[in-house]
Amino acid sequence: MRATEGRVRDTEAGSADSMTDRLVEFVGLLRDHRITAGPSETIDAAETIVALGTADRDRLRCGLAACLLRRNVQRPVFDQLFDLYFGTADTPRPGAAIPEKSIDALRDQLVPALAQGDTQAIGELARRALTQLGGYGGAGAQQNSGPVTTASGAGWSSYLTMKALRPEELLDRIVAGMHGTSQLDTAVHTIEADRRLTEFRTAVQTEARLRSAQLRGTEYIARRGVQSSTDRIDFLGAREQDLAEMRRLVHPLARKLATRLAVRRRKAVRGQIDLRRTLRRSMSTGGVPIDPVLRSRKHGRPDLVVLADISGSVTGFAEFTLHLIQALQDQFSKVRSFGFIDTCDEITGFFTKGEPPTPGTAARIISSADVARFGSSNYGEAFQGFLDNYLDALGPRTCVLILGDARTNRTDPNLAALETIRTQAKQTYWLNPESARSWSTGDSAAHVYAEHVTMHECRNVEQLAEVIARLLPA
Repeated sequence: MRATEGRVRDTEAGSADSMTDRLVEFVGLLRDHRITAGPSETIDAAETIVALGTADRDRLRCGLAACLLRRNVQRPVFDQLFDLYFGTADTPRPGAAIPEKSIDALRDQLVPALAQGDTQAIGELARRALTQLGGYGGAGAQQNSGPVTTASGAGWSSYLTMKALRPEELLDRIVAGMHGTSQLDTAVHTIEADRRLTEFRTAVQTEARLRSAQLRGTEYIARRGVQSSTDRIDFLGAREQDLAEMRRLVHPLARKLATRLAVRRRKAVRGQIDLRRTLRRSMSTGGVPIDPVLRSRKHGRPDLVVLADISGSVTGFAEFTLHLIQALQDQFSKVRSFGFIDTCDEITGFFTKGEPPTPGTAARIISSADVARFGSSNYGEAFQGFLDNYLDALGPRTCVLILGDARTNRTDPNLAALETIRTQAKQTYWLNPESARSWSTGDSAAHVYAEHVTMHECRNVEQLAEVIARLLPA
């Protein structure tokens, strides 16, 4: 009996040690993904695991998120890492490529599951679809030869699965399965159906990530196969859904930056010592200046001029930055925006103060405004066009922001025009969405422009917010 009790205790201790190691490794990977979690948060997370147990994964997920996260934008990264460290993947049975009829049958089963919102059925269909459609390099195809090795190049792909399944084509059938009658019902059901399709896609991605971790190791996938949070996705590599999420960040980010500026202004409300008033006050203390008098600083809000490259290569960056500047309009006395590709035109009227950003703004600007003649970026011609037509926008109180990757297609960079803009304005800054390592490669003239204008790397929302916070008037 004593031997049996000893073995039970050893098993429980081993399980606890294993969970402890898993939690510590999990927190370490969170830090690698810029989610700050210190020792106190880790201790709270360990106590949460003891209190909640590991049987209910959704409850455990919420408990650990409450202990370890500080911002909502961190949740997607947390969920991906949580699934890797606390989730389990099915070991798929071997299968060959399935015929088109079988794919159609799988899609037919997916429609009622999504229409009814059956989470369990959606998860099962996601696993089946990945098993039948997502294996590559022999993954899941060995029946008795043991696991697939990393060297074989095998793996599981959610992209291949979704490409073969084409669930986005099922939207109308899913909405019809929800049995809506009125036009309002149809609109609401369309939104809900789109959300459930996203849920199915996420389930496929999660299962593919778990199975890939079985092949290559959890840590390998955690470091290389986890999507970054929205504020750390590069503008130049963002997909349409990423850009849509970035647009939703505009106004919360603008409020945060405006609050930070207000605090900075309150701290800087008093300026240099007023010597005359200080000496006059010191007469009551025998000429000792115990209580110095400070001059009040005069705060003036500058004008802001934005020159934005809205060509296809940097559209997402320019559009997001323009919306952010528009949301911060109260911090400036006047904001004027100009877009260009190879000619320059004012685009201030395309942005309405207080209204949320809408997708496709850049496309509407290109079709309506005079920003392109030949369609390829030409910074030299654009700067010259700005000087010829809008020089009156610059003045001693004007701050100029230039947005673009400085890739001139090997045309004349027209440094003289940029120097004129710099000298006519109070301050001039350049925000570049490319990595600084690329500024002297190919047709980029960034290294040349940076010799005349202060250039900042702004590859993602996080970097952009830091730069804008530094450049806002104090």
